[in-house]
Amino acid sequence: MAVKILITRSIPTDKARKIIPLFKELRANAAHQPGYISGETLKSSDRPDTFLVISTWQTAEDWGKWLLSKDRQAIQQKVDDLLGGNTEYEIFHYGFTE
Repeated sequence: MAVKILITRSIPTDKARKIIPLFKELRANAAHQPGYISGETLKSSDRPDTFLVISTWQTAEDWGKWLLSKDRQAIQQKVDDLLGGNTEYEIFHYGFTE
């Protein structure tokens, strides 16, 4: 069952130029991973420093493999270093289950 991964980040204006290429690199690499379906990045209208990344994967396991891959971790470390903290993720499944 497909899953959506939500990542919310607050990015100070002075760091945007350095971080945007890293986001593009993450997206480009993710697109070649098994199970990747799509991704988008949204910028808040109310809070211009807030971005929401939504990616869709065929399964949570596919996302998990990408999350733990060495390629992704290397780029993610650069993102976390620039933002001064760890990135948090939320996994959402479609529909209602019991």
